[in-house]
Order: sequence, then structure tokens, then C-alpha cells
Amino acid sequence: MDNPGAAPGSDFNADLKLKGFKVYEIKSESNIVRNYNRKDFYKICLNTGKNIIHYADRSFETDGSVLFFGNPHIPYSWEIVSPSYNGYACLFTENFLKGHDRSESLQESPLFRIDGTPIFSLSSEHKDFIATIYQKMIVEQDTDYVFKNDLIRNYINLLIHEALKLQPSENFSKHKNAAERIVSLFLELLERQFPIESIERPLQLKTAQDFANTLAVHVNHLNRSVKEVTGRPTTAHIAERIISEAKALLHHTDWSIADIAYGLGFDYTTYFNNFFKKMTGTAPGALRVQVV
Repeated sequence: MDNPGAAPGSDFNADLKLKGFKVYEIKSESNIVRNYNRKDFYKICLNTGKNIIHYADRSFETDGSVLFFGNPHIPYSWEIVSPSYNGYACLFTENFLKGHDRSESLQESPLFRIDGTPIFSLSSEHKDFIATIYQKMIVEQDTDYVFKNDLIRNYINLLIHEALKLQPSENFSKHKNAAERIVSLFLELLERQFPIESIERPLQLKTAQDFANTLAVHVNHLNRSVKEVTGRPTTAHIAERIISEAKALLHHTDWSIADIAYGLGFDYTTYFNNFFKKMTGTAPGALRVQVV
């Protein structure tokens, strides 16, 4: 699998994190490097080529020009079928797009919801029109215009509104086993939160209810599915992954235990200490001493 919307280069990533957005052209002959932090950014991608796009529990076959909307909270990946492809991609944070606007979350948009349809087939005329929007953004992002961000926000919103006027593509298939689908999404969302790279970005999904809310399912349904497919409770998977990350942070960073606790979503260090000792039989401080 590969991702034609992936972003090339370390400079690209530094620029993206600094500004909260980036627009770039996709070419099949260009090098593709998967090293931007996809969980931070929404994506709108114009792609022409033959692909199979896996999004949540569905797989979409595309042949021609499509507009794709990627939500960082929903797993997706691409299989490139055709030898050549081209297009454009735009990555942005929710904070960048909303600015000072207090409108509803992007996750509530029909374009980005887990139960929505994120792929729109384009006619050649519509594809050309969409491409001009990307071209304008590419030019604008390198200018010194003082209201550049506002202008780019307007272009992104224009892409969104153009998609809302289209009928979504329905050329997709669902996984047969609903429980396996839910569990695969849960496990990928769980893993996607790690590693914890900064205490400024602490763990967000910490409970079965948190995951159920993100996946738009009832928590009882999630718990039943996880137990049915894996034989273990949802909470066991979450706790095991948090402990694994805690050990890694204790071994490989100089963070204080208080910082580690906060980064892993614990409001108080004593809660983390008790949790860690219950799960491992030893205190986090003792484990760090053993490593040293």
C-alpha cells in the first residue's frame, strides 16, 4: 500500500507543523515519504488514477478523478493500481481552518464523519475547476500577503462546499463481519495515539467510552465486539498499551514521573503510580531506578 497524498521531506513537515496547513502537488514520479504526523491533520486530496482506498470499514475503488476527505481520527490507506497518478493535496489542522470561528467540529461534517462518504467522483470539467483552486493555494502559501491564511481558509471552504454539492461515490464494499470491523478500527485508533512525543499533546482517548464516542457506536456494542473478537475486554487493551508506553517513557526519556503521568492522561501522579503498580507489581520510580 502507498499513499499518493503523503508529504515529501522533513522541511515540509516542519513547515506544516509551524503553519498548520500545507498544499502541494502529487506526481507519480515524485518520491513519497510517509513521515508527517497524519493523526494531526485533515486532508483534502484531488487524485486522478486507479486506486483502492480503504477508509474505516469500507473499500472504495476509483478510476478517474476523485476528491477525497481524510479525517485524522479515522484510519485510511491507499492501494495504487494504475502505474501513474497525479493531483493535489491539502493538509490542515482543525484550528487552522476554524480560526476564531466556533462552528461545529469538522468531525461532525458529513464529509469527515466515520459514517459519511469521503470520496466524490469528478467530471473532467469539475476536476479542472478543483485543480485551479489548489493551484491558487499553492501560489498563495508562498506569498507575504498579510491575510494569506484567511484567503487559504476560504479556498479550503470552497473545496468543502463544492464537495457538498456533489453526490458521493457509492462504489464501495463493507467488511462482512461488523464486530471485526469495529475491533480493527478500535485497535488502530488506540495504536495511532502513540508514541507520546510531548506533554503538550497528552493522551486523548483513555476509556472505552472515549473510543465509542469517536467511532460513533454505543460503548456496550464496542465492548461486546472487542470481547467477541479478541477474547479480552476493551479496558484490558487500553491499559496494556498505556503501560507499554509508560515503560518506554521511563526507559528512554528524562521526563519526570509527573510529566509521564500527565502525558498518559492521568490527572494526578498518584493515580498513575497506583495504576502502574497494580498492572506491573512495581512502582514507576522503582522501574526507572532498575533501568539506570
